[in-house]
Formats: sequence, C-alpha cells, structure tokens
Amino acid sequence: ELENLSDAPFSGDEENGGSEERKTEINGNWIPATSITEAKMNAKAKRRLRKNSSRDSGRGDSVSENGETLKIGVVVPTSPKGKLLDRRSRSGKGRGLPKKGGAGGKGVWGTPGQVYDVEEVDIKDPNYDDDQENCVYETVVLPLDERAFEKTLTPIIQEYFEHGDTNEVSEMLKDLNLGEMKYSVPVLAVSLALEGKASHREMTSKLISDLCGTVVSKTDVEKSFDRLLKELPELVLDSPKAPQV
Repeated sequence: ELENLSDAPFSGDEENGGSEERKTEINGNWIPATSITEAKMNAKAKRRLRKNSSRDSGRGDSVSENGETLKIGVVVPTSPKGKLLDRRSRSGKGRGLPKKGGAGGKGVWGTPGQVYDVEEVDIKDPNYDDDQENCVYETVVLPLDERAFEKTLTPIIQEYFEHGDTNEVSEMLKDLNLGEMKYSVPVLAVSLALEGKASHREMTSKLISDLCGTVVSKTDVEKSFDRLLKELPELVLDSPKAPQV
C-alpha cells in the first residue's frame, strides 16, 4: 500500500498544495513563480527606459511610464476631442498640398483667375483725399535722344518706301515725343533716300512736303537742310553722287 501510495500521481502534500503557488528553487532559496515573472518584466522595462533615454538624450524628449517617448509641450490626444484637433490626415497619406489650394488665410492673393470687385472709396478712411477723385492721369512719353531717334525712325521711313502712305507716317510721328529732334526728320529721310532708288527720293520729297506744318515747321525744314549741307562730305562717302542729287 505504501508503494502504491508512492507511485500515485499526487502525494498528500501535492494534493493539498494544488491551490498554492508553485515555487522555484534558485541558489537554495524557494521563490514564487509570480515574483520571478514580475522581476523579469521590471528588468525589461528598465532596459527599455535606459535605451530610450540614451537615444533621445539632448533632444528635449521625456519618457512616459510605459517607455514611450513624448515631446515636451506636445499633448498626446487621449480623447476623441483631442483627435479632432489633430490636423494630420486620417489615412496618413496626405499629398503635401496646401489647404484650399493656397487661397485661404490672411494676406494671400487668392486662387488663379479670381476676379475681385471694385473697391469702394471709404470717405472715413484717414488716408482719404478729395483731390484723388479729380486727378487726371496721362501717359508721359519721354523725348527721344539722338541714338533712340535714329533707331526708332529708320524702320518707319523704310516702311514708308514700301507703302507710300504719308498719313500713316504722320500719325506715327505724332505719337512720339520728338522734342528738339524734329529738324532731324528730313535729315534722316534724305540720307536714307540718297542710298536708295530714284523713286525713294521722289517719295521723300512728298513726305517732307506733307509733314511740313503738321509734324515739323518751316524753320525745322530750313535747319535740316543746313545740316545736310554741312554733312555733305560724310554723305559722299556712302553716296558719291550726293552733291548732284
């Protein structure tokens, strides 16, 4: 009977201790298994704490009790209300584009092609000036200098040799601010005609006649021919028959 009792799967002590904690012998000491499990978990948490603190040192981060790093000044959304204030994409796949296509906010131009209404003048505005409503703005054309004069009028006269319309040349010259260079119009026209055909010289004579009194005065024409006679030695270099012509 004793042998049968010894071969039984549970002895008396084991049967009575079924509900008690199992113990493990370590270095001659009996320690409960639950204490060992807790010690392992605490050691693992400490290792994780040391690893995170060494990696995030100097960045101003703190470590929570669970071992998770937290940015200073950042509130972790723990409630649905906190998640609503989060501007990150719900799906986490934003395209990186600005909200409203760059049209929202203060001090922006708005969407391309947007048409704004005419802003009404506020009389109560401290910067309001009564004289602004009575102002008349005109386009100011600067007078042409010698270099700009020749560069601008040469193509006009050359085109005149093609179409022969003196009215068109007159309208184009009126849009220019010739200033003191008015007398140079006949000078340039005759100089270009000397290098061209006989028909160009006849057209130049008609052009000077039509421009006299509208664009240039008789005094300007007299001054222009005086200058042509003075520059005759230079004109002979390009047109040998210039004195006879």
